Amino acid sequence: MQIHIARTALSRALGIALIGMASSSALAQAQEQATTQQAQSTQVAQADTAAAPAQTPAGSQDAVNLDRVVATGFRKSLEYSTEAKRDAVNVTDTVFAEDMGKFPDLNIAESLNRIPGVQLTRDVNGEGLNIAIRGLGSSFTKTTLNGSSIATASIGLNAQNQNREVDLNLFPTEFFNQLSVSKTPLASQLEGGVSGVVDMRSVRPFDRAGTHLTYQLQADYNETSEKYSPRGSLIGSWTNDDNTFGALVGLSTVQGKIGVEGFESVGWTNPGLTYTQCGLTPPAGTPATNQPAACNVGGGGNWRIPDRVPTTAGAGLVPNTLIDRNFLLANNPGLSIDQISEALIPRLGRPVHMSGDRDRDAFVGSLEWRPTDTAHFYLDTMYTEAHRTNDRIDINLIGRNGNIIPLNMQVDSNNVVTSATFTNAQFFLEARPYIEDVKFWNINPGGTFWFADDLKLDFQANMSRSWLFRESPTVLVNTPFTTVEYSNNGGDIPTWTTPLDLNDPNSGWTWNGGRVNINNEKRVVETKGGRADLQFGEDKSNIRVGIAYDEASRRIQGFDNSAAWEDAACRGLNPDGSVPNPRPACIGGPLAGVPQPELASYLRPGPFGFVTVDFDRFKNDTNYYALRDNAPESGSANTAATTGAIDEENLGAYVEANGEAEVWKRPLRINAGVRYVSTDQVTSGPVQTGTTRVWRTLQSSYDEMLPSMNLAWDATDSVVLRMSGSRTLTRPNPSDMLPNTNFSDPSAQQATQGNPDLAPYLSTNFDIGGEWYTGAEGFVGLTYFRKDIEGFTVLGTRTIPFADLGIPYEDLNPTQQAALNQRGGPTAATVQVQQQVNADGTLKIAGYEAIWVQPLDRWVEGLGFTANYTKVDQSSEGSGVPAVAVGVAPNLWNATAYWENDVAQVRLSYTWTDDIISSGANQNGIPTARLLTDSRGQLDLSASYTLANIRSQPQLTLNVINITSEPLRTTFAYDNAAYEYYEPGYTVLLGVRGTF
Repeated sequence: MQIHIARTALSRALGIALIGMASSSALAQAQEQATTQQAQSTQVAQADTAAAPAQTPAGSQDAVNLDRVVATGFRKSLEYSTEAKRDAVNVTDTVFAEDMGKFPDLNIAESLNRIPGVQLTRDVNGEGLNIAIRGLGSSFTKTTLNGSSIATASIGLNAQNQNREVDLNLFPTEFFNQLSVSKTPLASQLEGGVSGVVDMRSVRPFDRAGTHLTYQLQADYNETSEKYSPRGSLIGSWTNDDNTFGALVGLSTVQGKIGVEGFESVGWTNPGLTYTQCGLTPPAGTPATNQPAACNVGGGGNWRIPDRVPTTAGAGLVPNTLIDRNFLLANNPGLSIDQISEALIPRLGRPVHMSGDRDRDAFVGSLEWRPTDTAHFYLDTMYTEAHRTNDRIDINLIGRNGNIIPLNMQVDSNNVVTSATFTNAQFFLEARPYIEDVKFWNINPGGTFWFADDLKLDFQANMSRSWLFRESPTVLVNTPFTTVEYSNNGGDIPTWTTPLDLNDPNSGWTWNGGRVNINNEKRVVETKGGRADLQFGEDKSNIRVGIAYDEASRRIQGFDNSAAWEDAACRGLNPDGSVPNPRPACIGGPLAGVPQPELASYLRPGPFGFVTVDFDRFKNDTNYYALRDNAPESGSANTAATTGAIDEENLGAYVEANGEAEVWKRPLRINAGVRYVSTDQVTSGPVQTGTTRVWRTLQSSYDEMLPSMNLAWDATDSVVLRMSGSRTLTRPNPSDMLPNTNFSDPSAQQATQGNPDLAPYLSTNFDIGGEWYTGAEGFVGLTYFRKDIEGFTVLGTRTIPFADLGIPYEDLNPTQQAALNQRGGPTAATVQVQQQVNADGTLKIAGYEAIWVQPLDRWVEGLGFTANYTKVDQSSEGSGVPAVAVGVAPNLWNATAYWENDVAQVRLSYTWTDDIISSGANQNGIPTARLLTDSRGQLDLSASYTLANIRSQPQLTLNVINITSEPLRTTFAYDNAAYEYYEPGYTVLLGVRGTF
């Protein structure tokens, strides 16, 4: 059977055809005389704050009159963005909706990806998930909703989300009219984002006075899933005649399908040769079958070649033949023993197939009350509920801890195996049908009082909660031993052939060496808080003081009942339900729920060239549901997240001055202030000591002063020059702070432990740049930025008395107690503790952003483009600091060409992300090995045509995402060592939207 993943030219041809069809249609219909759409006004909020926009008194909330009021669609959103950037004092970029429910992208993360310096993190299905800003990972981005802190409990298809990132795919774009990215801070902003602050502003009734109903319906088709999915939204808003009260309600639903095909390796490894196999004589008394470091100089060593040829080998080998140095050299001509020792193969090379549902239902609500011209109150709410399934199946060629014997192996200059015959090889099926439910809700009341024209009070409260439960059963069964012809000489992934039909349930699949797992995970995250801001003076010249309280908590729990499910499924129980003594092996004996003779009947041909499991029948026959519902809590979850909780209270206070001065008779806008922050943290989690598992709680606290200054000088009527200096913080990874103390030896002498005393990351920032505004939406901008960051964490070791470890002596087992007593007792005996610590040193990130937005009306009315480029360089000083901040591309750029008139528009966008170092070194025990992400470009199309003479002016829409079906690929140290490779395919969306 040939297992191979390749893209076809079909998707490219279809992409080109779609572009041509959409462009031709739009241009042709644009020639017709159609009724000009009435320009819809959208409120432009203050862009120089990341909080909920400050409101002016009722009656003065008309939309900003822009230079080109005739602009519609994408051009209108660009004009709003240009005006907001020009008016801001700090370095900020904003994406606006053209009108209610008409955000220019299908995914919030995709919209943010068009902003300079913003890098998108994609899930394996190609969907935008998180964003990173200016050379730092997504956990360094502070994300707020209407100016308030939020957190999400969701998990991506392959992501873990154990840090402080917010998954943006939970939020429908239709519910927002403005996304702001503040790259330099204001003292009045919530702290927490070293790289920047993203605020999502949800729709409100007075964004568009009157009574309106906006609808949107779409159907999408994905190339890989080969399925159609509907989605739609409905938003209604109303304001009364005297504009004192308004209400808005919106609903959104997506009945999505996922389809992903790809390849995973779970790392790469090399042989762990024995003394005999590498030709060395062991020291006296040392078995020749041991694996010395001298035989495995390059590390790794997770592939164990058998000591003798087993009876299962085949390929003409004589059973019981000694596999020594001479055997390996004779059967792999042209290679030295060092090359054989360093030969790299996938640990678990596995083609993977994912399919399932990605359903999401969401609600947005908002009330606004303006009883007088000097009082304004609002109440914003949002609720999202997602149900996701993923029938994930993969077939693993066993490299790690396997028994493969290499024959005729060839390697390249990096010792990556390019071809070989692997005999005594074995595959295992791993079938994992995830079922996941996620909920998120938020409530955000607030208001503004104008005590006088120059005295204003803004106040706000917030509360959010997100909850997740993932059910993740796994069934793993093995094939017979076989021979594999392996090839990795060019192409995106390795390929192989085997005489075994992996898609035949009757190919000899066996329980021997198999297993089943029940690994469930529950997460709950909550935020709540409030703030009050008092402004003395007018909007352009004032002093602001404020106070804010924020509380965030997160709890992750893993549940595991794998042993009990194995007893029922493959080991066997007595008729009364008890476990036999001795406990049977997992080989499908006569008492097993799925005995070996019947195993084939529980398998069926799969969609990707290898079998899968009839899970409905398997679960029903093995008491799965009762065991799932009664799974006990465990120390970790299937995502490798550690069980534990963190509660964090933050108290902030600030003073900020805003004003204007003249420099060379030109206005200089000034923002300066300082924010004081005090943080109290309580971390708790299970601690395993011997056979005892206890819950431990630890506390920590710190406070910081965060000054900031922003200057914007209007050098001419069309040129703005900027400079900014600030200090920002990001709090450490909660997962690194959990207690989770575990002893790694029986003498209680070495332990691993979380570190609740981790200090925050602190960054000293400097920005300088400016923009030249060329008219309408057009401008050219260039900004240089630098960040000097202290507090990066590394794995450290310290020696402390056992008594300071926080574990009761009575909870140790007798062996550990005796060992402590031999070292002087619990008060004198010391323990070596490994934990994450703040490194001494500084990580320096510097770079520049360039942006050009240019209408081309002088050549073709309605034509234009937008493009930006970001360059990031990183270096470090001091010991223990990583050489790079992982996960960041050194070069980013994207460009959009657009054309539109009153009734038609076409937009073609391309985004490029350069090669990325995506992990630290020492992967899989190989000191020099890092994970690297390939550069990737994505081409998207958006087109629409408005039926202007029909009521509600319905707009027919066409979107094509990832036109050329670009894959996502990560490698292990070398370009031909594929770590992960996924093909999400292209997605075509056809729809209609309009407004009554």
